[in-house]
Amino acid sequence: MKTVPTPACSGSTLGLLFRQVRDAMWAQMERELAAAGHELTFSQYITLKKLADGTAGVTDLARAAELNPGAMTRLLDKLEARGLVERVADPSDRRALNIHLTDAGLVIWQDINKCGQRVRERALSGMSDHEREQLTRLLEQVRDNLTPSDA
Repeated sequence: MKTVPTPACSGSTLGLLFRQVRDAMWAQMERELAAAGHELTFSQYITLKKLADGTAGVTDLARAAELNPGAMTRLLDKLEARGLVERVADPSDRRALNIHLTDAGLVIWQDINKCGQRVRERALSGMSDHEREQLTRLLEQVRDNLTPSDA
């Protein structure tokens, strides 16, 4: 009986692998944060990371953390209560709020960013610089191939 060779990575296996890597990265990040004494969820970490790059609106933050705007508002309420973020009225649009890190948020970001670096280093351990760059390039290509263009 002739056997049919199994492809190196079927579509469903590839999707499952992406999900497993994402879930493992998130779980490891939450463990790193807890070990460093930070009671933050991965979504809160992503929000602080986005704000470390500058002021953002609720919609942009929700998109970055993969949350709906209502859930992002609740997340921001928690971070604001801890003194890590601040909502400021947008001077050019009275209806809009700009969110930015407070001084305390900047201080905590410096520490939690190190947690993220440790997770990334663990995930990529055993890979050469060339392999790391190649993996990143290939994953970006997969993402871009699957992202609908607005053209």
